[in-house]
Amino acid sequence: MGKSKNDILQGTLSLLVLKTLASRGPMHGYAITSHIQQVSSEMLRVEEGSLYPALHRMEQDGWIRAEWGVTEKNRQARLYSLTAAGRKQLASEVESWARLTEGVRRVLRYA
Repeated sequence: MGKSKNDILQGTLSLLVLKTLASRGPMHGYAITSHIQQVSSEMLRVEEGSLYPALHRMEQDGWIRAEWGVTEKNRQARLYSLTAAGRKQLASEVESWARLTEGVRRVLRYA
């Protein structure tokens, strides 16, 4: 049985969240998932059950910080933002992703 796109996404969720926060600034969880879904042309969908544990882990790792704030709809929400350690981690994950995709590209080209 093959992996669904959400299973594959699980391994890249930190990368996607960190990149989203780096490019868009502080965001609440739903806005993060909406952004990822929108910019991927609906190809990627992050479920709440995956997102919030990942956000909590990234906060514990010091990659992001969470603060209570007000959303664009004037609601209280936890707003997540990237830390300096998160920027470093993002650079590392982008580099790893580039190596992985280059390796896969080479195998597909050869096979």
